Amino acid sequence: MNTFFLIVNIAGLLLLVGLLYRMNRKKVSFSKRVFTGLGLGIAYGLILHFAYGTESEILKQSMPWFNLIGSGYVKLLQMIVMPLVFISILAAFTKVTIGKNFGKMAGTILGMLVGTTAIAAIIGISVTLLFGLDASEIVQGEAEAARGLSIEENYETVADLSLPEKLIDLLPANPFLDFTGARPTSTIGVVIFAAFLGFAYLTISRRDEENAVTVKKGIDAIYALIMGVVRIVLRLTPYGILAIIARTVATSDFMAIYSLGKFVLASYVALLVMFGIHLLIITLLGLNPVTYVKKAGEALIFAFTSRSSAGTLPLTIHAQTNRLGVPEGIANFSGSFGLSIGQNGCAGIYPAMLAVMIAPSVGINPLDPTFLVTLIAIVAVSSFGVAGVGGGATFAAILVLSALNLPVALAGLLISVEPLIDMGRTAVNVSGSMTAGVTTARVTGELDTDMYNESLEKQTAEA
Repeated sequence: MNTFFLIVNIAGLLLLVGLLYRMNRKKVSFSKRVFTGLGLGIAYGLILHFAYGTESEILKQSMPWFNLIGSGYVKLLQMIVMPLVFISILAAFTKVTIGKNFGKMAGTILGMLVGTTAIAAIIGISVTLLFGLDASEIVQGEAEAARGLSIEENYETVADLSLPEKLIDLLPANPFLDFTGARPTSTIGVVIFAAFLGFAYLTISRRDEENAVTVKKGIDAIYALIMGVVRIVLRLTPYGILAIIARTVATSDFMAIYSLGKFVLASYVALLVMFGIHLLIITLLGLNPVTYVKKAGEALIFAFTSRSSAGTLPLTIHAQTNRLGVPEGIANFSGSFGLSIGQNGCAGIYPAMLAVMIAPSVGINPLDPTFLVTLIAIVAVSSFGVAGVGGGATFAAILVLSALNLPVALAGLLISVEPLIDMGRTAVNVSGSMTAGVTTARVTGELDTDMYNESLEKQTAEA
């Protein structure tokens, strides 16, 4: 009997995949297929959830087949992240403007990422106090205790790192190791390595024009090849979103979400306020925020469903360069830096909320001005080197809580709602990266406002 229902579940997923494929054959726009995949995934996930329940053996047996499409798609995106980061940064240096504006560009991007993370911390603190959240009110079960123990083990690896040591850790001692993504800061290591090669190219172009031309042709050829792979993988986005969101909804523990509903609600209020700050920044730049939402929508939806900033990078760069009018160099730098620096959701809002919730448990007044100022500063500084995959928020929380001498194990209390909250955090992280890119392009005078203002329907038709 189990086999029969397993086949039915898989057949249902394949039927929906076939529907999306049929829409593709009928030339339905990419964005409509993405939103359709999201809607179908939610509907099918709810059907499975209420038909079987989260503890059902049939559901557990079905999920690996869903992962074949969903997790398989995320892995394909992760496959191209490091090559894309490397060749995109290197290719950016072959354009003359990157050499002239590099300092201003990099400074603006980093300033935006870290500055908005400090704002995110303030929002997280404010919302936590407004909702009166307190870690002592959360019931701790076996899963929470196990999670707390795991967090304490991770704490041992980062607790003794000083700020200079953390900055040194960003440097790529072995860039080829960083290409494997072995370290939380691997992406920044690849960016730094590519930047060194880029500056070397600028030196060669001034001293040896003939070799510089050869190098540029090689870089351009590899860039074209990698972007060809990116385009192939991105075509699979509607199918990936369908499977990921169906799995997430089907396996979510709604009772646990309900019991921690106050924290979930507060988290999403903080995330929405932070997203509003992004739109306010866009507005202050003299740009239409509604246009930004429409054109960034595909990347934000995928970030929401996949919970991976790194996996979303190709979509992040594509939205900036092909929709929002951001030059390739700026888009590549903002997207790449945004994977490990200044993640507004994971490294800003979340650690700040946890710190304020946990502080009373050790006798610290969360309203103490000294505590609040210290917390905001630590959150901003600790936002360097946060991994751009699921789990980055936990790493950020460990850094912040340990710096404030707060019990890190209490961060495990929220394990049951972690996936649900992480979806919103990741989307805000990606929005922060794109906001930094658009802002930098505007400040340096390189934003293509005609492309930014052009209708999404026309851009999609031309793609």
